[in-house]
Amino acid sequence: MAFRYSFQQSLIRLRHNNAHFLRSLATNTTKSSTTQNQGQTGSQQTSSTSSSNKTKSIKGLGRDVVFIDGVRTPFLQSFTSYKDLMGYHLARHALLGLVKRTNIDKSLPEYCIMGTVIQEVKTSNIAREALLSAGFPDKIPAHTVTMACISSNAAIASAANNIATGQNDAVIAGGVDFMSDVPIRYPRSMRKLLLNLNRTKSTPQRLGLITKMLSLKNFVPEAPAIAEFSTGEIMGQSADRLAAAFDVSRQEQDEYAQRSHKLAQEATEKGYLDDIVPMHIPGAADVVSRDNGIRISTLEQMSKLKPAFIKPHGTITAASSSFITDGASASLITSVDKAKELGLKPKAYLRRYVFTSQDPKDQLLLGPTYATAKLLDQCGLTLNDIDVFEFHEAFAGQILANLKALDSDYFAKTYLNRSSKVGEIPLDKFNKWGGSLSIGHPFGATGVRLVTTAANRLIREDKRLALLAACAAGGQGHAMLIERYQ
Repeated sequence: MAFRYSFQQSLIRLRHNNAHFLRSLATNTTKSSTTQNQGQTGSQQTSSTSSSNKTKSIKGLGRDVVFIDGVRTPFLQSFTSYKDLMGYHLARHALLGLVKRTNIDKSLPEYCIMGTVIQEVKTSNIAREALLSAGFPDKIPAHTVTMACISSNAAIASAANNIATGQNDAVIAGGVDFMSDVPIRYPRSMRKLLLNLNRTKSTPQRLGLITKMLSLKNFVPEAPAIAEFSTGEIMGQSADRLAAAFDVSRQEQDEYAQRSHKLAQEATEKGYLDDIVPMHIPGAADVVSRDNGIRISTLEQMSKLKPAFIKPHGTITAASSSFITDGASASLITSVDKAKELGLKPKAYLRRYVFTSQDPKDQLLLGPTYATAKLLDQCGLTLNDIDVFEFHEAFAGQILANLKALDSDYFAKTYLNRSSKVGEIPLDKFNKWGGSLSIGHPFGATGVRLVTTAANRLIREDKRLALLAACAAGGQGHAMLIERYQ
């Protein structure tokens, strides 16, 4: 309790230092594409100058690891077009899409790792089931990893480790989550009776257990928990308190959410989100080829929404929160030598990554701040050296709180063990093609989308370094530095 009180009191002091932070948000949101392109050119010149001497400091550990390409299914709101499928169907489609995109033989990958959060018990090792159903050789090992919203980030990190240490030369890393059909359990009392029933041998024993089952309480289902196990609090409540602690207003959150949807819509129309592999749903007339959660609303419309989590005084609404999503992603990661041998053109080097964790009660969603600071320090870089930023958007309030924390001397000295703040991230470098608020967030698949988007932006914008970061349940965080391959 003492730590929480201290943390909350400390954050009150931040409010006096952060009032200027988002004054330019509305202006940046409504800038024309011409103005943005001019800004890109200027920032490119600045960045290339500031980071020109940093090449050696960002070498990874062991062999160089490269990201060949990444793909994903369209990210759809749950209970829509995917509702009658299973998660492994989406993962299989992503794997097949990766094979087609990279033109590799299915026997090439030596390992497959996929992230997931809500597991279907029939396909608990969904990486293996998806791999087999996609027609890959049965000699390729596969395992599934879960780390909340950074599950496929963990899959990529594990793949990079395997390659850097020489265990493998080519690994598939991906992720999937399917919220349209989550496991719902009987109460534990009923589960015990059912398990005991399987072990009984005599008819009287069986009849006795069946009689006990008839109690009404045994038939009340247990819905999947959406609360943090350690705190009992749902993530939206934590995000609401975090936004309040950093003095992030309702209007600021609505403006940021609107920005995310506008940028995602523009990126879709311009064909920038070409990591999508269109999918035909059995029985459906049309092919699904776009994300279906992108909605551009006016600020007036958004202002009418009621608080979603802390009522009636909270500031987070459905419009400023990422929505429940179905989707899958997959990427191919190799050594440099393997890529050259196969004639593959990588998109980026995977240079370094970090995972962090902190207090899951009051700092549940501050992972990007801790991870970004740690990663930059390890690489000997500053925010000025980074050309492209891709952060997971769980909530608009979460994103804005992290941006304020990074730009706070007090937070840096008190919680990051730094002598000064990390700095301010320019919005003209940040999530320029939308993010999880608009594109969607299948928990286990978002990490691959972040890396793929960052790599594609580096190429399209003719830039060099990208930093991606994400928060996750349990108070965890992740950040990764990638460098354009040339």
